[in-house]
Amino acid sequence: MSSPVSALRILPVEIQSAATEFQPAEGASFTDTLRSAVDEMGQLQAAADTKVASVLEGNGTDVHSALIAVEKADLSFQLMMQVRNKIVSAYQEISRMQF
Repeated sequence: MSSPVSALRILPVEIQSAATEFQPAEGASFTDTLRSAVDEMGQLQAAADTKVASVLEGNGTDVHSALIAVEKADLSFQLMMQVRNKIVSAYQEISRMQF
């Protein structure tokens, strides 16, 4: 009997640029910068979903690249949650100010 795990290939990961630096356009507003960061986070999540689905279907995608894609998406999401928390905190601080 063939195990589904035996179909998985474990190959060295092709190292892409380890740090994709986010470069906002000059003169971009805060809203545009935030929107593009959220879009980038969505793209990372979609790429991770695709790689995981490919591994589960046994299409020859290597496990390491799928795990790296999932971790990138997770870190991106955690960063966006921290940014959201800072924005909410700043809003609450401003709302407490008396003019």
